[in-house]
Amino acid sequence: MKKILLLFIALTFNNIQAQEVKTLTYFQNDTLKLDLDLYLPKKKSNEKIPLIMFAFGGGFSGGERTSEKNFGMFMAENGYAVASISYSLYMKGKDFGCKGTLTEKIKAIQIGVSDMWQATSYLIENADKYDLDTSKIFISGISAGAEIGFHASFWDYKLMNLYKSNLPENFKYKGFIGGSGAIQDINLITKEKAIPMLLAHGSNDDTVPYSAGSHRSCPTNASGWLILFGSYAVYNQMQDLHKDVELITFCGGGHEFSGYLFHDGQQYVLDFTNDVLKGKKFESHLIVPSKKEKGSGKYLFCD
Repeated sequence: MKKILLLFIALTFNNIQAQEVKTLTYFQNDTLKLDLDLYLPKKKSNEKIPLIMFAFGGGFSGGERTSEKNFGMFMAENGYAVASISYSLYMKGKDFGCKGTLTEKIKAIQIGVSDMWQATSYLIENADKYDLDTSKIFISGISAGAEIGFHASFWDYKLMNLYKSNLPENFKYKGFIGGSGAIQDINLITKEKAIPMLLAHGSNDDTVPYSAGSHRSCPTNASGWLILFGSYAVYNQMQDLHKDVELITFCGGGHEFSGYLFHDGQQYVLDFTNDVLKGKKFESHLIVPSKKEKGSGKYLFCD
């Protein structure tokens, strides 16, 4: 038994070592330095490597880019590069909830999105150095990171970017992977701008709304009141547009499922990215029954 355990540890260690991780500075000025960790497949084929941009969660006030090492390693093991970025935590020491300020909350998202755009443009500019395929760049994130991903995909780059504009003209991400994220305006997702999506969300999330609702479940008279459109609203929008989308709903679940796709659901991400690159068409809604006594009365499919 001991020999088997030692063999397992050795194989696991060798598998991790089979991947390559580089820490790179993608943005720097007089007051700010931002890094990313680039996970690369060790064994490279003759083909360029598809890339997944990743933003961690933490309410724009906390979190670390190193929090999803296992996800980076898993995708690198399966032929993908993953860039897990640091971004400006504008809300650190501030209230990102109901007692906060609406303009500050939106500014936090805009700064995070601008950082993501800078990280993306940096890797495009250095693509040859790392054998990256700039036509196959996905974007992903958890919670606040998923909000970055949504808005980076659909905001007007020329209007909302806060830094030097250096993304290629008409750049589009190849697809979006979001854990419990939301977008400010559902109408930003149009037939022309839509990209394939893989989304996961708890139907009873009171932090980031599963459908249309207020951020942190704030009342309308709160200074930090902000309407957001979550994964289920986006799923319905994508269905109406006849665009590729997959949604995993955890009936009765809350915000604790925000990291599911990057922890227990990594295979879903791999299957999704592979299907997108193969040009497959898809639309699905996977409903995970609640382990609680009741699901969510708002949605018949949860009863």
